[in-house]
Amino acid sequence: MYKKCKAEQIRIAGFHKKAQQFQRFLKYTGRGAVVYYGIRKPVDLYNAISTEGSMKSKLTLEKMGFNLVGYLLIMLFAAMCLIPFLMIAVGSITEESHIIKNGYSLFPQRFSLDAYQFIFDNPRQIASAYQITLLVTVIGTLAGLFITAMTAYVLGRKDFTYRNMFAFYFFFTTLFSGGLVPWYILIVKYLGWKDSLLALIVPSLLNVFYIIIMRSFISSTIPDAISESAKMDGAGDFRIFVSVILPLSKPALATIGLFIALNYWNDWYHATLFINKEHLYPLQYFLYQVLNSMSFANASVASQGAVVMETPKESFKLAMTVIATGPIVLLYPFVQKYFIQGITIGSVKG
Repeated sequence: MYKKCKAEQIRIAGFHKKAQQFQRFLKYTGRGAVVYYGIRKPVDLYNAISTEGSMKSKLTLEKMGFNLVGYLLIMLFAAMCLIPFLMIAVGSITEESHIIKNGYSLFPQRFSLDAYQFIFDNPRQIASAYQITLLVTVIGTLAGLFITAMTAYVLGRKDFTYRNMFAFYFFFTTLFSGGLVPWYILIVKYLGWKDSLLALIVPSLLNVFYIIIMRSFISSTIPDAISESAKMDGAGDFRIFVSVILPLSKPALATIGLFIALNYWNDWYHATLFINKEHLYPLQYFLYQVLNSMSFANASVASQGAVVMETPKESFKLAMTVIATGPIVLLYPFVQKYFIQGITIGSVKG
């Protein structure tokens, strides 16, 4: 019969009386349950407990050392990511002359908001740029997620006869393209999307890389039995996709959604090609235009030999970075949980 005893109950005094109750085995319970076989003598019991204690101490020290090194590496990596952004934020509120003379620092030496005053000199235009960027990002992200997930679901279905052919078609587009000129003619002449928000949304709706990620997640995480059970209950393919596949794909959707949102938020290239009206400028293209105007104004003043105070070019660049990345930095904590789960998509099939 097993008898439980705790470590504090075993003392050197009276050790023989306690140990004689164990004939062939002993169940020793400390923090974890350990069963010792072949315990016949008090000396064997003492040696077994001593050996186990030393092994636990050794493992505990090794684990503590490993955790300490891991925490130090994580803190170092976090500092490498945080310090540059902190220097950018500090530089954006520092006087231009101090930055040119002393470089960047972690703490503001001479406080100045000249860069932000220059950017917000026309508040209506920058507010319009923010609205356009938010509108394009929200609509493009939601539509892109839905189309990407739907495409991945279809290509991942084993009962779809032509799935390999269509998968090759999508993959082929990553290797070859029609070129810039035919693409521009298609958007402007045939589709008529010049100075239209559709020209900022539609070209980035689908990304083959995101389709591959989503397809891998669905095939490796969601069992086919779930879809078959829903079909037996009378659900159609679209109902299965909306009510079953999408709710179970939240980690993948959050990860891909963050990538798509970043792509739309940072996009300025399509605006340079298809947008000429200022009230349709997205944020990145608006800041790009302001920076070009500033550089042109400084160059014109210098060529004429006039002595005037130059606009804060260096601090302006830093302020532009803060304005452009601030909303994304604020958004990331809300999707961090799903993003961490999503980065391991397809790594383990179960």
